[in-house]
Amino acid sequence: MASVSGKNILVTGGAGFIGSHLCDGLLARGAQKVVCVDNFFLGNMDNLKEALLNDNFVLYRDDARNFGVLQAIMDKESIDVVFNMATIALNYSFFNPFDAYMVNVQIANTLLELLRVGAYKTLIHTSSSEAYGTAQYSPMDENHPTDPTTPYAAGKAAADLMVHSFYKVLGLDISIVRPFNNYGPRQNAEGSLAAIIPATAKRIQDGSKPIVEGDGEQTRDFIYVEDTVRGLILAYEKEESRGKIINLGSGKDISINALLQGICDYMNYTGEWEHRPARTSDVRNLCADSKRAKELLCFEPKIGFDEGIKKTLDWYMNRN
Repeated sequence: MASVSGKNILVTGGAGFIGSHLCDGLLARGAQKVVCVDNFFLGNMDNLKEALLNDNFVLYRDDARNFGVLQAIMDKESIDVVFNMATIALNYSFFNPFDAYMVNVQIANTLLELLRVGAYKTLIHTSSSEAYGTAQYSPMDENHPTDPTTPYAAGKAAADLMVHSFYKVLGLDISIVRPFNNYGPRQNAEGSLAAIIPATAKRIQDGSKPIVEGDGEQTRDFIYVEDTVRGLILAYEKEESRGKIINLGSGKDISINALLQGICDYMNYTGEWEHRPARTSDVRNLCADSKRAKELLCFEPKIGFDEGIKKTLDWYMNRN
């Protein structure tokens, strides 16, 4: 069994929502060095407040697509493991579809070439449940067909295929983790790329109406960010994961209407909702089958949705 303790670890997209929590988790688990590479497209220095207090944390403001940049960083920092968290939010598909697709493929290409030439030893590649598209059966296991409905999701699916093929052909030390819908503190709350939970909380705090797109009966499988981080670390430490695609989810889905109502109830909001047309190419249903994660990683979520949403909303309300 491998261990993150004593390792030099690079996290692409480490200033983002999940990436920053992963940096904190790796430091807490005794990593010798955690190196964050982020271009701060969505990353935020506030997310790194805790990590920056640790002498074992190193930050580079650079783009993970750049082969030369990453090669120089890996050489300088003697990197053992890479956790690939870098991407652009799904909503970016509607503003710049080509880049929303290509960023996932280009980063995977760079990391695979560096792994092939021995710049580091192990890649833990982060995918997305969006690669599956709408559920053809539920819950969705790792054998579910991929049918991405947005350029972001297509880029995730394409990167997964590339990563998996490099494992098959070259025998590289690779695992692919496919989280479902993450939520928790530090998720983007503002602008066109905001996530639904923090965006709704902020709108209510600002005196605006919650927004529901379409009929609100779309369902998602929400997993708390700390559980996702634990699953990612286990994917490295449990070497049985190599060459596998592994879902991380709760196995329970919730409708957007129920999600919004829960936020409204917790924030004592009794006003109207703003109804908008359905978002183009929106996935209808997502629900994870996480048996493989349980079998290979001994992973099950520890934080249920009721507890997680309270922790999340308390964090945003106190912050704002």
